[in-house]
Amino acid sequence: MRRPLRPRVARSQPLVGRGALADRDREARPDEARPGAPRAGLPRAAARPVIDVRAVDKTYRLGEIRVRALRGVSLRVERGDFVAIMGSSGSGKSTLMNILGCLDVPSAGRYLIDGMDASDLDEDELADLRNRKLGFVFQSFNLVPRTAALANVELPLAYAGLPRAERRRRAELALKSVGMANRMHHLPAELSGGQQQRVAVARAIVTNPSLILADEPTGNLDSHSTEDVLRIFARLNLQGRTVVLITHEPDVAAQAKRIVRLSDGRIIEDRRLRGVTDPPPLTGSQKSAHPTAGPTAAVSPTVRLGVQP
Repeated sequence: MRRPLRPRVARSQPLVGRGALADRDREARPDEARPGAPRAGLPRAAARPVIDVRAVDKTYRLGEIRVRALRGVSLRVERGDFVAIMGSSGSGKSTLMNILGCLDVPSAGRYLIDGMDASDLDEDELADLRNRKLGFVFQSFNLVPRTAALANVELPLAYAGLPRAERRRRAELALKSVGMANRMHHLPAELSGGQQQRVAVARAIVTNPSLILADEPTGNLDSHSTEDVLRIFARLNLQGRTVVLITHEPDVAAQAKRIVRLSDGRIIEDRRLRGVTDPPPLTGSQKSAHPTAGPTAAVSPTVRLGVQP
């Protein structure tokens, strides 16, 4: 049966100040790694995975009908890995992504993120965890329509209670890191699809999360923009961040270090392309099913974000 979330508790301080979760975050988070540099903290053999899914089931009830979206799924993702999750419509990949992002809970089994059991956290702690540890990127961008790119990127920091000047500084750094320094004050309607997705990536990384979850991030992009976005993910992975993305495109999945394929709620393939500590594959001139649009701006290669509150 589905375990209910713990109830809300009264909040006496902003999200960034929550003590217990913040302390566990600092213990679990390694320093940003340089390419090829050893990971900080515990030795590799003893290091806990950033994602640990244990025999998870997810069942939805539609009236008298029960739909099993996930069936005994177990998955471990080490810190610094780059994983692509593939599967046809109805395979369970989006349900799994929702559980990984703490947007839903399993009907059975356990999900540990950085060693913390998500079912043990109340709603405020889950919101804090999502704000601190997770960066979300969606196929449809999910930008606020009548708000400039800079203000869109500031939103997670506003929810975290940071002062306005600090929010602005960090948002500018995030936009520069994805090659959008000259589009900060444009509205989403004034940006191409690829540029909107770059803004969405900047928003996802502005809190300096250790885990980035991307749901079909290239689904609405042309081939040039797809390659640009994949290069951004590759660079973030080189900096030590764990990246998990959902895609239905084999050429996009091939840019990850590991491919996990689902069918009927079960993992039917788990194939490693490169080692966890290896650099991700180069995108090169990867092809896409999307039509080609005009050229896109160059991506800033090395801007680092020291933005963890």
